[in-house]
Amino acid sequence: MINNRRRNFRGRQQKNGFRRRTSSNHVTNGHYSNNIGNKNFNRNGSLSNPSNIEKLIAKYQQLAKDAQSSGDPVLIENYLQHAEHFSRRLAEINFKNQSVSNLTENKNENDDSNSESSKD
Repeated sequence: MINNRRRNFRGRQQKNGFRRRTSSNHVTNGHYSNNIGNKNFNRNGSLSNPSNIEKLIAKYQQLAKDAQSSGDPVLIENYLQHAEHFSRRLAEINFKNQSVSNLTENKNENDDSNSESSKD
C-alpha cells in the first residue's frame, strides 16, 4: 500500500547539551534576528572586482542598444543610467587602487633612499 501523505520534515537530532549561543541579535521574545542588511548578499557578483564591473557595464550598454532597436526611450535611459552608475563605480575602484599603488611606490622609494643613506 502506497502512502500518499506528505512527510513532515524532521530536523537533525541535536546533540545532548547543545545550546544555541545568544548574541546581540537575540530578541526578548526568543526569536533571533539575522537582519544584517545586504552585507552578505550581492546580486551582481563582487562589485570590488573591476572585471565584473566591466562585464556589467557592457551588459547594460547592450541592453540599451536592444531597447533602442525596440524603440523604448524610457528603457534606453534606464539601462544607460545603470551603465553610468557602474562606470562611476569602476572609476572609484581604479582611483583607490591607483592611490594604494602610489603609496606603496612612495614607501618603497623612501625605504630605498633610507637604506642608501644609512650605508654612507
